[in-house]
Amino acid sequence: MRAAALVPLLLVAGCAPSGPGPDRVFVSDEQANVVHVLDGRSGRVEGVLHTGKRPRGLALSPEGRVLYVAASNADRIEAWDVHSLRHLRDLASGSDPERIALAPDGRTLYAANEDRSSAGFIDTVSGKLLREVPVGPEPEGVAASPDGRTVVVTSEVASTAHVIDTVSGKVLANLPVGSRPRDVLFMAGGREAWVSSEQRGTITIFSVPKWREIAKIDLVTAFPEVDPVQAVEMKRSAQGTRVYVAMGRGNRIAEINAASRRVLRSFRTGERCWGLSLSPDGTRIYAAAGLSGTLTVIDLASGGTLRTIDLGGKPWTALAAAR
Repeated sequence: MRAAALVPLLLVAGCAPSGPGPDRVFVSDEQANVVHVLDGRSGRVEGVLHTGKRPRGLALSPEGRVLYVAASNADRIEAWDVHSLRHLRDLASGSDPERIALAPDGRTLYAANEDRSSAGFIDTVSGKLLREVPVGPEPEGVAASPDGRTVVVTSEVASTAHVIDTVSGKVLANLPVGSRPRDVLFMAGGREAWVSSEQRGTITIFSVPKWREIAKIDLVTAFPEVDPVQAVEMKRSAQGTRVYVAMGRGNRIAEINAASRRVLRSFRTGERCWGLSLSPDGTRIYAAAGLSGTLTVIDLASGGTLRTIDLGGKPWTALAAAR
């Protein structure tokens, strides 16, 4: 076990508190090989976690105490204490984990192992890799169903979402989706699975458990003034009434009404917004932008930008946790 090395506090524009919810925001930086740690309310940079090479996907344990970091080029998943910022241990993941997701009970962690074209099943208790399930080339998105029975992994090259039985490891269905699918989000109490397409700028919605396409949301049509329109990471509100979509090089986040599937509005971000997180109290969005090296903090009530924090490097995604 080793303590996280902390950096001195950095000067941040607009550091006044911005809402009632205290939280800590973690931002993976695939270029600097760190995870930045910030106070969500003030925007103050509190330090960094020095991780293995190319940290990308982040996940939080069900009780909110452990942060899991996919250190892609180090071929491992790292576990960090959310409160003390101490490095707890490393977990075997398989080669090149990109996005990661936890089973509802927190005992199994699923990793999209990009250069192995596989989905890794990892035991969070022992830290061992239980199995690897072959999927299409360059898997990226991964999500576990709320009932824990299935995990969905997207293949960017095959433009396919693979549905895998979590007990047997058997692939139950291969679902065609838009070009370069990036993320998966279970909605409607697990009765729907949403899959984003980076290149098409669409979100394909499937019914569960029949796995039939029931709808498609076209962000290109919704944003004719934006070029390019992309759809990358997605997050749902706590109540499940809204979905927020990082629009990549469109430099925005889209807000969607989950029931009507209508695009409501958008928020400006830095350049190439691939990842985002909602504050635990649901009042703010944190948008990570890799090309501008920034984290944009957005107030959901007004839709305005509270502050833009210059982190440098290439921020990949963000994850907010309650203090």
